[in-house]
Amino acid sequence: MVTVAEMPAGFAEKVLSAQSTFRSVMDAMARPGSVQRVRAAAGTPGPMMPGTAAIALTLFDHDTPVWLDRAMSATPDVGKWLKFHTSAPVVADTAASHFAVIGDPQELPPLDRFSLGSNEYPDRSTTLILQVDSVTAGPAFELTGPGIDGTALLQTTLPAGLFERLAINAVLFPRGIDVVLVHDDAVVAIPRTTRLAAHGA
Repeated sequence: MVTVAEMPAGFAEKVLSAQSTFRSVMDAMARPGSVQRVRAAAGTPGPMMPGTAAIALTLFDHDTPVWLDRAMSATPDVGKWLKFHTSAPVVADTAASHFAVIGDPQELPPLDRFSLGSNEYPDRSTTLILQVDSVTAGPAFELTGPGIDGTALLQTTLPAGLFERLAINAVLFPRGIDVVLVHDDAVVAIPRTTRLAAHGA
């Protein structure tokens, strides 16, 4: 049992770190497929990577329900850390979550189990934060869409079939799922406006 005193710290420089992390995430969203670095240092509970921890400290609050996958929720300290530092409620219902933190992308639930937003409030969908083994090596994917000049090439260890599953975004738009990939302190965004295909397909 981890006490408050033993709990991993949040940001040392709260305001500056949150501003820096927010810029990194916004740059990633504006330039899908580009690798952005989160420079702000923060404590990392259990299986949570530094980039994920920084995003949580920046974007989560008492109004953003969070769902944790089995890899994350297996370590009780993760939920306690989130509650202590962000006040974000951890929920059991995927559809009720504003964010989902995925420690094992291979066990990602079907996307239609998450909130897809509505035509009136598309921003009420779930944003997936997927921790992956790499955002610079692995199978190659071609990305197209707003913020991309022609095509962008992304090499990452996405779960098998995820880019086919994200095709649901084209059908649902403006509703849909936004994805943020995290490896260590690196983040890559795949907004709902981005289309993916296997490189060379």
